[in-house]
Amino acid sequence: MIEGASKKFVVIVDESKWVEKLGGSRMAVPVEIIPFGWEYTLVRLKRMFEGRAGFDARLRMKGEEIFVTDNLNYIIDLFFEDGIEGDLNEISDEMLRTVGVVEHGMFLGMATEVIIAGKDGVVVKNKEDQRR
Repeated sequence: MIEGASKKFVVIVDESKWVEKLGGSRMAVPVEIIPFGWEYTLVRLKRMFEGRAGFDARLRMKGEEIFVTDNLNYIIDLFFEDGIEGDLNEISDEMLRTVGVVEHGMFLGMATEVIIAGKDGVVVKNKEDQRR
């Protein structure tokens, strides 16, 4: 929603978030889901990536309790050992069409600029530079 209402969308991250392949950082790709029928939504998301080596999907927990977002939803964390293979836009659309899914954390093509802080300094990636 913020990206859609903004003229410019700047993302600031540390270098651990910059990866060659989405999902390839061994960090979770979060998927926000409604609580009602969450088990069904989890099964549907697992089926999307069935047979992919190193894939796992888990309901996010906070200790012994299910983690609840500010919007009172749940999060399913998707893990990809070697990143997400395939057309990311198609995968994004399929996830968003899955019953129970509110949003996911793929953020494809949204940032106009990305500022990456690392041990060797700061790098700025501009969307316009990437199109040339």
